[in-house]
Amino acid sequence: MNPGKAESGAPVQDEPGPRGHELAAEGVTVAYDGDDVVHGAALRLRPGEVTALVGPNGSGKSTLLRTLARLQTARSGRLELDPGGPEAADGLALSAREFARRVALLTQGRPTPSGLRVRDLVEFGRYPHRGRWGRPDPRGRTAVDRALALTGVTELAEREADHLSGGQLQRVWLASCLAQETGVLLLDEPTTYLDLRYQIELLDLVRDLADEHGIAVGVVLHDLDQAASVADRIALLRAGRIVADGTPEEVLTGDRLTEMYGIRIDVVTDPLTGRPRTRALGRHHSRGGAGDRAPGAAGDQPPEPARAPRAQSPEAPEHPRPPESQERSRTPEAPQSPQSPQDPLNSRGPQGPWGTQTSRVQQETRIPPVSHTPHTPQTSQNSP
Repeated sequence: MNPGKAESGAPVQDEPGPRGHELAAEGVTVAYDGDDVVHGAALRLRPGEVTALVGPNGSGKSTLLRTLARLQTARSGRLELDPGGPEAADGLALSAREFARRVALLTQGRPTPSGLRVRDLVEFGRYPHRGRWGRPDPRGRTAVDRALALTGVTELAEREADHLSGGQLQRVWLASCLAQETGVLLLDEPTTYLDLRYQIELLDLVRDLADEHGIAVGVVLHDLDQAASVADRIALLRAGRIVADGTPEEVLTGDRLTEMYGIRIDVVTDPLTGRPRTRALGRHHSRGGAGDRAPGAAGDQPPEPARAPRAQSPEAPEHPRPPESQERSRTPEAPQSPQSPQDPLNSRGPQGPWGTQTSRVQQETRIPPVSHTPHTPQTSQNSP
């Protein structure tokens, strides 16, 4: 999934790709059934930058993103494209086709199409460029091939779309947005249904679209670490309001996130990337083994105090010898097999007949085997 190269390594575009646009929203308020769910939001997506929208569930991230794409009607506010530039336009006054040539949105939960090939699905992204009467689209084939290669689904181009996995279908829908060749790309939780590899590759692609093609990217993410790694700016939302907007280092602080999410969140600097890294601590955060924690860490038990050695009489030998009568009464130990040497102090003995260990006491008191030779009774010397 390297931008500008197919999976075989050959270039996939001979012509310049889309040019980035700026999208600015001011005072956007959105209501559902008469209740405001987004309150006076102001957000600016700049060419060549990735802006991540993060926040708890129900904070208005997806609603704001859909409003920027004109899929949700704002009760009030302004939406401008390239404000102050030679191609400045009122985003709310443009026709749907004109707006779709500048802004693309990858939504959540798109339906699974039936009876369509992957290539057919990606070609839907060329709809704004074909005109009302289906006029020719000179860049169509190149744009579709480029989008298939960028998302790593070229080998799926001829397959039926309804035979794909959720992760594969998500990448196909993203390819359709890229085929649209817009200067603004809006992504609503694009890593959903993707395994770890494709999550990272998709975020790398998002970063490449901004860095190498100048696209303005707005993306809704739940993973704070992913947002910190990919975004130039982060907008933090709570209850429909943007409470912080700035660099990841400015927005992602431990105190702010702990208050926002209602759970303790520590923030450290990743030594490898230099970016903020978060860690949410629940009730069982110290449940790991002793080997997983540093000495003195929370959850460790204090060491027991050392016991003083018992004083010994100077006359008494270090290992007193048992009385002679006890030595005679002790049953001689069975000789040990050389193949299984025993620890004289902490031996559990050889395996028993049912796979169990026999203790040393059991070995010492083992009944001698019965001899097969006839036994001749002996008479006692005290017998009459």
